[in-house]
Amino acid sequence: MSKIIRQLAVASGLTAGVLGASPALAAGTAAGSTITNTATLNYQVGGVAQTSINASNNITVDRKITLTVAEVGSATTTVVPGSSAQVTSFTVTNSSNDTIDLGLTAAQLSGGTAAHGGTDNFDLTGLSMFVDTNSNGTYDAGTDQAATFLDEVAADASRTVFIVGNVPLGRANADVAGVTLVAQARAGGSAGSQGAVITETTGANTAGMDTVFADAAGPASGDAARDGKASDDDDYTVSAPTLTVTKQSRVVSDPVNGSTNPKLIPGAVVEYCIVVQNAAGSASASSVTISDPLPAQTTFVAASSFLNGTYTGSAPTGTCNLDGTAGGSVASGTLSGTLGTVAAGTTRTLYFQVTIN
Repeated sequence: MSKIIRQLAVASGLTAGVLGASPALAAGTAAGSTITNTATLNYQVGGVAQTSINASNNITVDRKITLTVAEVGSATTTVVPGSSAQVTSFTVTNSSNDTIDLGLTAAQLSGGTAAHGGTDNFDLTGLSMFVDTNSNGTYDAGTDQAATFLDEVAADASRTVFIVGNVPLGRANADVAGVTLVAQARAGGSAGSQGAVITETTGANTAGMDTVFADAAGPASGDAARDGKASDDDDYTVSAPTLTVTKQSRVVSDPVNGSTNPKLIPGAVVEYCIVVQNAAGSASASSVTISDPLPAQTTFVAASSFLNGTYTGSAPTGTCNLDGTAGGSVASGTLSGTLGTVAAGTTRTLYFQVTIN
């Protein structure tokens, strides 16, 4: 509100000047600043210059609250089932013309389309927020501090905030967990403690520092335009193998019929084929091992096990080819074999023979 300090109307030479203007920042003139405008009146009487007369006007700059939250990067965070301390990163910027606190809230989507496509279908466990304490842009466990608010964020300043959580074991390939970070404007001025939620000034302009919200709507539920909040979404996408295991058997020979129409009688030789398939589009499965307790009614045929052979057709009705590498071992009645890595869209086998006791 304007206050006229002195005013005089005289028909003589009038000059005006502006004094005390603050330097311009990207966020604008600082809230609470006083802008003084002084006009100077010069005049003469009988050709003699008289003492100048000044008239001044003071206005107080109001507070414009605008803030943004933006995910760092533009891609989903790829995770594996059972992994811990998985991170999404956000930049929180105070574009207001005042130093403020920013309250932080991390939330998880409940269904719907996630930030980078796909449908949200699971939640992380142990969800928490951390501030990039050493400002290196990377989450450092034990260094970056857990936080529920950003303290004393200056005008035009930005901070990096990490959402960190754990991926439950057993999630399938392409499962998606969406997360949201919300920042809310709060009063600054007391370092180390979170200020009260800032409210917008209603009604006419006042003589003091009023508050105007100028933020845009965000994707978080309840984050409307001009509400003193900002938000953004990010997500985690599971990359996991899609493994299926089948086991098939075939009688090879018996002591009466040989290999011609053999039957499953004592002394018969039976081949088993364990087939491991990883679906196309999945992640590779590494360190794949198989253990198979041998039935008590059978005896393992020495040196009959082969690993990583090819398979013709589709399990369980295809054919297990005897072109693998000799391997596997029997201990305490259990056959074990290592297949190594099973890439997406590939099949690996463990083949062996037993005789019926």
